This record gives sequence, C-alpha cells and structure tokens, in this order.
Amino acid sequence: MAVEIIMPKLGVDMQEGEIIEWKKQEGDTVNEGDILLEIMSDKTNMEIEAEDSGVLLKIVRQDGETVPVTEIIGYIGAEGEQIEEGTKASSDVEVARTTEDLKAAGLEVPKAPEKTEQSLASANKEPLADNEYDIVVVGGGPAGYYGAIRAAQLGGKVAIVEKSEFGGTCLNVGCIPTKTYLRNAEILDGIKIAAGRGINLASTNYTIDMDKTVDFKNSVVKTLTGGVKGLLKANKVTLYNGLGQVNPDKTVTIGSETIKGRKIILATGSKVSRINIPGIESNLVLTSDDILDLREMPKSLAVMGGGVVGIELGLVWASYGVDVTVIEMADRIIPAMDKDVSLELQKILSKKGMKIKTSVGVSEIVEANNQLTLKLNNGEEVVAEKALLSIGRVPQMNGLENLNLEMDRNRIKVNNYQETSIPGIYAPGDVNGTKMLAHAAFRMGEVAAENAMRGNTRKANLEFTPAAVYTHPEVAMVGLTEEDARAKYGDILVGRNSFTGNGRAIASNEAHGFVKVIADAKFHEILGVHIIGPAAAEMINEAATIMESELTVDELLLSIHGHPTFSEVMYEAFADVLGEAIHNPPKRKK
Repeated sequence: MAVEIIMPKLGVDMQEGEIIEWKKQEGDTVNEGDILLEIMSDKTNMEIEAEDSGVLLKIVRQDGETVPVTEIIGYIGAEGEQIEEGTKASSDVEVARTTEDLKAAGLEVPKAPEKTEQSLASANKEPLADNEYDIVVVGGGPAGYYGAIRAAQLGGKVAIVEKSEFGGTCLNVGCIPTKTYLRNAEILDGIKIAAGRGINLASTNYTIDMDKTVDFKNSVVKTLTGGVKGLLKANKVTLYNGLGQVNPDKTVTIGSETIKGRKIILATGSKVSRINIPGIESNLVLTSDDILDLREMPKSLAVMGGGVVGIELGLVWASYGVDVTVIEMADRIIPAMDKDVSLELQKILSKKGMKIKTSVGVSEIVEANNQLTLKLNNGEEVVAEKALLSIGRVPQMNGLENLNLEMDRNRIKVNNYQETSIPGIYAPGDVNGTKMLAHAAFRMGEVAAENAMRGNTRKANLEFTPAAVYTHPEVAMVGLTEEDARAKYGDILVGRNSFTGNGRAIASNEAHGFVKVIADAKFHEILGVHIIGPAAAEMINEAATIMESELTVDELLLSIHGHPTFSEVMYEAFADVLGEAIHNPPKRKK
C-alpha cells in the first residue's frame, strides 16, 4: 500500500510550509532516510527525509507551493503501484486511533490545524499576469532590497525598481564609503603612535593619493552593490532600472514599461537636505555625496553641520592635514547623543586639530578668488577653499507625486505595520522619517514585506535601535539620554566606567572615553547605554539586545564578560549603577 508523504507540523504555531525544492523526482528509487525535499516555514528551512523505502510514485504539490500542515504532498510505494489520491494526511479512523493512543498514554491531544488566512488566500489566489507581481518594491536601498528578498522568501512573485545603483544611500554615498575613508584616518593615527610602541619606521612622512583613495572606495562599493544584485537575482526577484512612477491603481511605470503590483512597497529613501541662504549654490559648496568623489585635497574645509555625517567626514579630512572648521547651530556637536558623550567627543576632536564652533549658524556664503567666506550670524567669518553642507537628509519623493498619501510634514505617514494611508501600499525606511538609519530600514523593510504578503500581523519595534558615530574613538548609544530619562522618569540611577583603566584599551593605545548606563531607580530597568571609546559601535549591539530582552541591571550582572576585552568597561558601568564596580573608586555617600 502506498505511503503518504505529508507536509509536517514542525512546531506548535506552524500552520503551513512552502516547498522549496523536491530533491527526488517521480520514478526515483527512495531509501528510508533519503532527503526527499526541502521546505520552509516562517524563517526556518528544513530537509524532509523519507520514512519508508520504495519508489516516489507521485508528487502532488510542486516546488514553490505553500501547503497546509498534514496535507498530502506525495506518495511512496512499490514500482507500478496504483494510488488513490486524497486531500488529508490520514483517514478519520486513523486519526481517531491515534487520538485514543495519545489519551491512553496520558499525552496531550493536538488540535486539528485550522486553515489560516494566508493558506486560504494562497489556495484561492488568482493567477498573476506576466507583468503583474504580488509585490512591486520601489527603491533598492536597505528597506527595499530587504523587503524584496523577504517577500520572495515567503513565496511572492516580486519586482524591484531602482533608479540608480542598488544598495541605496548607505552603501553608495553614505555609511560604507565614509567608513572606508575613516579607516584611512585610523591607519594614520597608528603611524603617529608607532614609534612610541617600538615600531621604528624609516620615515613617517606620507602623502595622500586621492585618486587611489577614491578608486579603492569605489571598489568597495562595487563589491557590495554587486552582492545586493546577486542576492536579489538568487531569490528570483525581477530587477528594473529607472525611475518608477507609482500610480494609485498600484501600477508602476518605468520609462515606456508599466508593471502592476497587488501590493506596493515604497522604499525611495532620502536625499541631502539643503538650506536656502545666499551663496549656497556655489560650486565650492559640496554635499556629502559630492565630497566622497573629491580627487583634489583642499587646504581648508568648512563643515556646515556638526551631526554624524559632518563630524565623520570632517575628521577624515582633518586626518589628511586639511584645516577643518565645524559650524553647528546647537550648543554641542552630535546633539542627539548624551551630553556627556558629546562634550567628550568634542574635546578629543579638538585635540586632533578640528576647530568646532557651536551655537552659531551660517547666514551667507560669499565666493571670491576661488575660495569661500562663510558669514556667521554672530558676526564672525570663516574662510575656506571648500564647504561641506551636512545638515541631514529628507525623504525622497520623486516618482510618488501621483499618490495622494497622508503626510507628516515632508514624511510619508505610516502605521505600526509600515502601511500608508492607501491600503496595500507600504513605506518603510528613510521615506517615512521614523528612524533614518540603514539598520532600522532593514527591519522596517522586512516587516513591510511580511505584512504585505500575510496581512498586517507584525509591528516594527524600533525602540531599541542602536546608533553610532564612527569617529576615532567611536560613539554609540541606545535608549534614552540622561536628560530625557530624568524628564520622563524623574528618579534614575547612573553608572559609569572609563576605558582609562581597561587593560586591553591601555595595551591598544585607546585608553580614552567611557561607558555610561542609565537605569530607573525602582526596578533597575535599563533605560539607556552610551559609549565613547574603542569598539563602541560593536559593543552597543550587546546593550541593545539586553534592553530588547528586558534584562535588569541585576540580571545582567549575573553574566561573565571575557578578560581582557573592551566590553569589561560596559559590565563595570552596569555594576556602577548599583555601586558595585570593582575598578571604580568608592562612591561618596550622600
């Protein structure tokens, strides 16, 4: 008698699985234990083994199909055997017998699986036309390509439209190119301290070859953009190049071609923000996009904006020997960071030769004799060969003009499911302005795709999104600043520990900075973690995981951190919240 192959129930919550690939074909001889097929449920892929030996007589459900658990997907039997196809994994008698056996053994009887909304939708889904897709993603940046691949993993027919290069701002003109340049700054710092560590170089003289610098940066970007395209193609996502014009009927026009999506994901990202002051249109005023392709080094650079981008790029050019002046309207640089951390970074960067002016703005830019004079609103003037405009980014709305979307100022308004005011159109990432960070966009894109494919079931929790500044030393944070925590909770506890006493930091010539932990006074819940020091951008991910897992300070202190590591400083900062830090001097009793 032929043996049924069924879609297995791999977990309590599993309702259906997708057949990724049959490893055996009809007519193949199968031995018990052979791999028959690969399936996927939610995010788990699993190979299914044959439970009997024989011949694979029939494959009922094919690659790419989503099948409810316990439904028959194939049969194994003797060669030439005839089978009677059914739709259930076992007869009612067999189910009853199994139920009685379970009861007799004192075991819980599992409930029969219910047809889910997704499985019903899959079963009743109308065929897609050639130019029609389950999801059309507009924009190939972090939110876009993440969303496209996740939708494809869930069995969707997916298209993605990108007007320039895949990878978005972060990969092409943001995080990755900037970090490539900042690595050069670290190397130069290493040369300066080499002699003190007993490394005697024949000469410490060096020059910067900007052509090679730019070419290396471009090679890094090309490797990663190629990787993104490769991932999309491997997941059978259809790629379109060109500006996508999105219409209310969920069609998207790219040049002379129009495609349609049953759902749309708008992941158009952001663009450089500009200010309207006299002289801002000078060719000597560069955006963060422009300066990354600069092949001639200026003697002096004025940076308008002391946020993340301005400080990072300012440090790059200062390390090359350029005279850099940062102009920031707030009372300190990186004003979104904790004040103690911000002021410490400002002090360190000033020692590296950067001039920093705070609480002042630029009122006019005058170009003369191939240089700029920036007139400040306090009466001062800054003269420089080039200026960098780095006052942030704003959502990119090109191609979305035909949509009457509800907006929050210049940002697309979305709900917790990343859905816009138009049902079936989602807008994750920078375009909604919630958290303009690549890793936040990754999560939003993933969530948007799952909701577009399955119905709105998953929310994007961005509360514990870490942020970092890749200066030297690095700066990172997650959660509330001390100022915000006091305003919200009133009574708080603060713990600190410095890298100046950390063994690995001293051995690495990086013994500067500190970790600061903020917790509520009653339950010792962790409200914020702030780091300035070596590997801050790496360590903050541990802090984010701790906060996401809702561990208290007391629970965190049950863990053991390796020695010697930079992360010991974070552990000691947590201990200091309770006055238990071993390597801190005793706190004064109030």
